[in-house]
Amino acid sequence: MAPVTTPLSGSATGVAAPLADVPLADHTTLRLGGPAAGFIEARTADEVVEAVTALDASTTRVLVLGGGSNLVVSDDGFPGTVVRIATRGRSVERVAAAPDAVELVVEAGEDWDDVVADVVARGLAGLECLSGIPGRVGAVPVQNVGAYGIEVAELLTSVDLLDRRTGELRTVAAADLGLAYRTSILKGQDDAVVLRARFLLHERAESRPIRYPELARTLGVEIGDRAPIADVRRAVLGLRAGKGMVLDASDPDTWSAGSFFTNPFVARADLPTVLDVIAGEVGADVPVPRYPAGDDHVKLSAAWLIERAGFHKGHAGPSGRVALSGKHTLALTNRGGATTEELLGLAREVRDGVETAFGIELHPEPVLVGCSL
Repeated sequence: MAPVTTPLSGSATGVAAPLADVPLADHTTLRLGGPAAGFIEARTADEVVEAVTALDASTTRVLVLGGGSNLVVSDDGFPGTVVRIATRGRSVERVAAAPDAVELVVEAGEDWDDVVADVVARGLAGLECLSGIPGRVGAVPVQNVGAYGIEVAELLTSVDLLDRRTGELRTVAAADLGLAYRTSILKGQDDAVVLRARFLLHERAESRPIRYPELARTLGVEIGDRAPIADVRRAVLGLRAGKGMVLDASDPDTWSAGSFFTNPFVARADLPTVLDVIAGEVGADVPVPRYPAGDDHVKLSAAWLIERAGFHKGHAGPSGRVALSGKHTLALTNRGGATTEELLGLAREVRDGVETAFGIELHPEPVLVGCSL
């Protein structure tokens, strides 16, 4: 953990007693998960600190919950207390080093897409390619959220967090968070809670250079060109909606945790062998999508591999209550009335099918609580 750079306030505020047996299916985008033994909603950073610190002192198991968009909870639920972060607040502060630069400061409980919509409306460039992603701000640095050629790591400057091991409140620079593809030192750990985050944006009418081919085609620009940030947001929202990746309460095809599997990385030294295996399954003349991932690795498309392994859009589990999205094979959806175990069964089927076909193991992107693949 990086050293303290900014002291924070964490005074006691009197958090309400936990509610009992709250269904977590009501608090996840998959609409799955059994009950939490205890449930607290914390509406300020001080309440978050007080609740988590008090629960840790009592040795009660704690699950910190935001929007539940990247969470798969077991049918048995969670035997401890859930602290749901419902904090609100955002501000924009000028950065002296650059005339058009500003720092956006956002509380962890803010809805991420609401924040993106707000900064685009204010004429602040940087986050527009990250439109339509469900969840709360506090989860964004944990996951190093990315889409359409942009990762949060490029924009994040620091986070304020509670160090649960020491009870200290810290400001940690983005460079010290180990941000990498869909991960950070915070992911999969329970020793820190993000309270707020800061992002470096610019007062500009046009976006960062467009890097993602599909987005460039939609906007009618070349790779590396810029476009009006409002146009980029609209285009991204349209692309995500076409893949079932924008939440819609009336459409079960969007009841998912987003991309269930991360794109696999292959060492460059192993790539020829991997491509030979794939060619043996799909044909030598079929191009395999791949993208640079540093000097030593290449990233393959999990969605492409899933489809070529025989799992097409809409592929359902035995009960029909879970299925791959009808719009995108990376999303596993609850079609209504499903159980978590049914969803995991479908995930295992897809994972094992890809490994059997191509020798490539897919790994889940969501956090699994009380369950596993």
